[in-house]
Amino acid sequence: MTMSRLMLFLLALLASTQIIAAERPNVLFIAVDDLRPELACYGKQHIHSPNIDRLAASGVLFERAYCMVPTCGASRASMMTGIRPARNRFVNYLAWAEKDAPGKATINTQFRKNGYHTLSLGKIFHHPEDNSEGWSEPAWRPKGISWYQKPKNIELHEKRQKQGKRKRGPAWESADVPDNAYADGVLAEHAIANLKRLKDKDEPFFLAVGFFKPHLPFIAPQKYWDLYDHEKIQLPDNYHVPKDAPKESIHTSGELRAYAGIPPRGPVFQEAARNLIHGYYACVSYTDALIGTLLDSLDQLELSDNTIVVLWGDHGWNLGEHTLWCKHSCYETSMQIPLIVKAPGIEGGQRRSSLIESIDLYPSLCELAGVPLPKHLQGRSFATLMKEPDAEWKSTAVGRFQNGDTIRTDAFRFTEYTNAKGKLISRMLYDHDADPNENVNIFGTRKKLELEVADKLHQRMGRNKK
Repeated sequence: MTMSRLMLFLLALLASTQIIAAERPNVLFIAVDDLRPELACYGKQHIHSPNIDRLAASGVLFERAYCMVPTCGASRASMMTGIRPARNRFVNYLAWAEKDAPGKATINTQFRKNGYHTLSLGKIFHHPEDNSEGWSEPAWRPKGISWYQKPKNIELHEKRQKQGKRKRGPAWESADVPDNAYADGVLAEHAIANLKRLKDKDEPFFLAVGFFKPHLPFIAPQKYWDLYDHEKIQLPDNYHVPKDAPKESIHTSGELRAYAGIPPRGPVFQEAARNLIHGYYACVSYTDALIGTLLDSLDQLELSDNTIVVLWGDHGWNLGEHTLWCKHSCYETSMQIPLIVKAPGIEGGQRRSSLIESIDLYPSLCELAGVPLPKHLQGRSFATLMKEPDAEWKSTAVGRFQNGDTIRTDAFRFTEYTNAKGKLISRMLYDHDADPNENVNIFGTRKKLELEVADKLHQRMGRNKK
């Protein structure tokens, strides 16, 4: 081949590659810390979430999606690698994807390898340094922004920090400040600026934006607190331990105890509990408003028609159910997450009741974007399910936390607790048809069913035991 023909060949190859890249959809990956599916689009009309609702109206909402581990670092590492947790893998909030699953391409790495410009803003991995080679640019987070805006709260927080690393200021704050006074508001502005920049790149983008709220402390501008009538906020009806629940299933809500005004042990007093619930709701609406600015920017930049948008919560959160606060349990309230996916060419406003595991998101986004799937993935793509509601799908979703392995079937949640040597300690079984709030442990009353669900749990989790 002559030099001139070689040059023409290379130019043609480059042009075809650019055409293929241009045809691939962008991905806007929105992660929200501690977001439970208590949203208007999930039937909770007391929550003001018009922008997430708008996304649901243009995408597919998964009514029964579940995290793999109800704590942030482990949940994110599992989802981003597409690998299930095990007793010695993705264990706690400090988990690293690259340390627990070395050599396995994370979702951002896979997209980068296949021609995408990948960018991490906010909280995607728990550690911003995790899997740094998977991002086209260094991961970015807001810096130098105080948690609190009220001077008395700033002073209290600084004072308590001097007393110990895990001592913090108040668990909530409502300040009459603009959205960008807090870190998430700055994050949203930075994300919009990057959308404008990424639009002009030759390659498609994978833009991951991770909002911190509604993670503790519950701080949000006053206007979002004003969306809710404090007098109408009450503790959940099941502000008690489930009947016959194993003691292993109940924790002390240690994450919350670090904050000023919260008793170091025992029940959270009623007015404090109502303030926590009110603050959580305000933070959800604050994050919803910021998500709305991203969606508006997609429209204004004429990117909406060729961008996959996914909204994903890393795990659930307890607001007093079973006396629990925070996550860290094998109950439905800790395991269930919101999941909404909008993709070009797929009709919006649809809902799916199929059981989804968060590790299914990795292969699904790859398939929707035309990116090849790496062989190590343990989830299953739901791209076909988005297009065909009657498509065949799996019948269980499994997960775990510390010494508990849990499985969700169509009508039941079953959990086994074992010690470090694998010896069985206790079990719990909840009938979601008769008891959707999991108030009565019926293990010991349905022998045949118990054997069936235990066998399914062992089959699903057994291949991960080492």
